[in-house]
Amino acid sequence: MSDISFYREEFLNYLESNLSKKEPVNLYEPISYILQLGGKRLRPVLVLISTEAFGVSYKKALDAALAIEVFHNFSLVHDDIMDDAPLRRGKATVHEKWDVNTGILSGDAMLIKAYQLFENYDGSQFKDLAKLFSRTAIEVCEGQQYDIDFETRDDVTIDDYLKMIEYKTAVLVGASLEMGAIVANAPKELQKGIYDYGRLIGIAFQLQDDYLDAFGDPETFGKQVGGDIIENKKTYLYLKALEKLSKEEAEQLRHLYTILPTDNAQKVETVKHLFEESGAAEKTREEIANYTEEAFQLLEKLDIKSAQKNLLRDLGESLLTRTI
Repeated sequence: MSDISFYREEFLNYLESNLSKKEPVNLYEPISYILQLGGKRLRPVLVLISTEAFGVSYKKALDAALAIEVFHNFSLVHDDIMDDAPLRRGKATVHEKWDVNTGILSGDAMLIKAYQLFENYDGSQFKDLAKLFSRTAIEVCEGQQYDIDFETRDDVTIDDYLKMIEYKTAVLVGASLEMGAIVANAPKELQKGIYDYGRLIGIAFQLQDDYLDAFGDPETFGKQVGGDIIENKKTYLYLKALEKLSKEEAEQLRHLYTILPTDNAQKVETVKHLFEESGAAEKTREEIANYTEEAFQLLEKLDIKSAQKNLLRDLGESLLTRTI
């Protein structure tokens, strides 16, 4: 049985062989740069594992896997521009290393390149891959816009938030798995089943990310703990706390999310206390467990190869425990 590292290595070799070294240099060099910055390569690995889970060689899915990775990195280039982020994976972002106009144009070219890769599939496969990709791409954009809108909205609900993280994060995980099923010509019901597994794991992952942002170990989390609180992001923790707190404490939390103090330590500690006291922290942990269990129960019912089923479960667990 091949393991996750095998699929990652095979994908990285294919990625390396497809990096463009052509004119104009200032269009293609930023694309190669962002694609070589590293990362877990989770989404392309999911495409490859999914294809083999339905009895077809992963090699037939390399172009679909590359399309997903190119699209994901395109979204990172544009996200970094919107956030004016100086660093990505410890290196200068594309718009910092070159300029904003180059970042926009190279990102646009990456999106087009992702679509071009589907041209390597024939007939119904091409159509199904393109349809899934188009739907997913627009949902990712919608999720990003919801996230931006939530910064200035005071009426965000938990359902709103769950929809936002589903679109912004989870649908691309689901689409990666469904693409593998499409390449393998799996029945439609199995395509949907494997998509839903990825979608549920993606939601659990994002809820876990929100939780760890407040309560994670800074040594292992890899990001500034309390960053969402400092930026006044209306996460599941925040929304659930408002729902559970007394009127006075809810007003205190709302006030804390309107200020940007010079020293954030006290704000972060007070907000975390409110998250714990309200039961929002515990409820978030429960929801993560619920989505994870629902995902694994669905995976167990799917008629796919047991070796790849185990890999998909391991990959989901590794994702949630941050060991991948």
